[in-house]
Formats: sequence, C-alpha cells, structure tokens
Amino acid sequence: MSIPEYFELEGGDRMPRIGFGTWQASDEVLEKAVEAALEAGYRHFDTARAYENEPALGRALNRWIAGDAARRKQLFVTTKLPPGGNRPESVQEYFDASLRDLNLEYIDLYLIHTPFAFQHVPGDLHPKNPDGSMKVDHSTNLLELWKTVLKLKESGRVRHVGVSNLNAEQLSRVCSVARPACLQVEVHALCQQPALAAAARELGVPIVAYSPLGSKALADSLSAKTGREYPDLLQLPAVVRIAQAHGRTPAQVLLRHTLQRGLAAIPKSTNPTRIKQNISVWDFVLSESDMRELAALDRGENGRICDFSFFGGVQDHPEFPFKK
Repeated sequence: MSIPEYFELEGGDRMPRIGFGTWQASDEVLEKAVEAALEAGYRHFDTARAYENEPALGRALNRWIAGDAARRKQLFVTTKLPPGGNRPESVQEYFDASLRDLNLEYIDLYLIHTPFAFQHVPGDLHPKNPDGSMKVDHSTNLLELWKTVLKLKESGRVRHVGVSNLNAEQLSRVCSVARPACLQVEVHALCQQPALAAAARELGVPIVAYSPLGSKALADSLSAKTGREYPDLLQLPAVVRIAQAHGRTPAQVLLRHTLQRGLAAIPKSTNPTRIKQNISVWDFVLSESDMRELAALDRGENGRICDFSFFGGVQDHPEFPFKK
C-alpha cells in the first residue's frame, strides 16, 4: 500500500505528512532537537505563538538555511494565532510578532490556534484572573476572524492559512467562507475522531494530527493535578504486539496508523534516535487486521488528553469546541 508523503496545497506547494512538533521544550533542548530533525530529513516544523518558542525554532532553522533561498523553499513552517489574538483587529499584530521572532521572510502555514479567545493583554499570552482562571473574551466572531486571517495571504508573507481545534460544525462554518489549508486537531489511538475525519474529508480539508503519540508530558502533568490516569500509548498491548510483528517501534506503528487513515502527523521528540525512527515510517504497511485492531482502541471523547481543562473558564466560551 503506497501512500503519498505530502498533501498537495494550492499553488503547487506540498505539506510533508510527517512533521516535527515543538510544544513543551526548553529553548536549548528545542534547538538541538530541531538540528537533529533536519539531519534526519524533517522539513515540516510546527510551532505556535502560545508555545513561546518561535525565536528558538527560528534560530535553528536559520542556521540550516544559512541564507540559501533554495533551502528555505524546502521547509514548511507552521505557526499559530494565539487565543489572545482572536479578534480581527489583533490578527496583524500577532502575525507580525511571529514572523519577526521566527526571523523568516514568510510563513508557510498560519493557523487559528483555538476557536475560543482570551482577552488581549499586551505582553501576556495567557492572561489570568486572580482566581487562576483565564481572562476569557466571550465576544469571538469566528467567521470575521477567519476572513481577517485569510487576508494575510495578500501580503505574500504567509502562503496558506488554516484552523486548529475546531469541531465539525465549526469547520463547516469556516468552509462556508473559504476552505482552510488544513485542520489541526488531537488524533491518536485513543482519540481517533472518525466522525470529524469523515466530515473534514467531505469538505476537502486535510487533517494534521497533533499529539499522535499521546503527549505523555501533558498527560503526566494533568494526571498529577487531577488524579486521572492516562494510558501510555507506547505500552498498549495491541500496539506493542503489532510493533513486534513488523519489527518496528510502537511509535512507528502509531504514526503509520495515522498516515494510513489519510492524515498527517506532527510527532514531537527531543531524543535523536526516536526523532529518526519517527520519520522512518514509509517502508512498511499495516495490514487490514492491524488497522481494525488499532481502530478498536478508540475511546472517543474519553480518550482526549488536550481538553483545555488547564485553561479554567474557557469551557463556558460560546465557541468551546468539545462536548461538555
């Protein structure tokens, strides 16, 4: 079974279907990891204003580019509008800040990070009330925001725009204005989102899976706070068994499962060996029985890890995307 290594985008651009995630890594660690990823062959790099690591990613990428325009064209760089910028009048300011910190002439893909919004507080990407809840802006107009983000392409400083963390109804709404280049959402073995994937396919919107290996760092952090247990995807018996049968790592099996479902994936690792392994997923195929066994692991909403519970107060926002 041969599957394409890229999604074809407008204008002949191609988005690699295996990218490199950068959330939750210190600057020094991230720069070294990005250097290892470039050496391993990654060309798709994903960050966000809210991750507060755009300067570190920019430094690593620019060392590799070294002023060579042809090398820059090989890269596909994604960043995102933070919740604090989710109003038309704030979009340009936040986009300019991302472009400046990445130190690039243009961004390949710019996403609306979440459909809900924080209040705009200069210098504070995660503004909080005295009780620790977020300063939420309930006045979000998702369609007007999307129209403004679309206009960014007119400058030539961003080639494609898309959305992240939208549900099927929200995706359908933005598609009524213009089809996004992609929808980036949490997808992994325990949270496979088949209905959303089907809706996106019907609308012609590619899905990019974040946390395709389960985001263990976030799961451990949430578990410590809430007491909820989050299974380690790499140790699930079915995943381990299939990996052993193919002579692969559990992570490679999880990533190949995502790819064979027709999605892209942006795994994150800071370990050079695992970084290489995670992109080496094109030379084996999961059987139909493997795919059925992995599909059976899906827990629906109960499998979601990044439910934004760490952002107190956003659950009452009119555009909060997940089931309550």
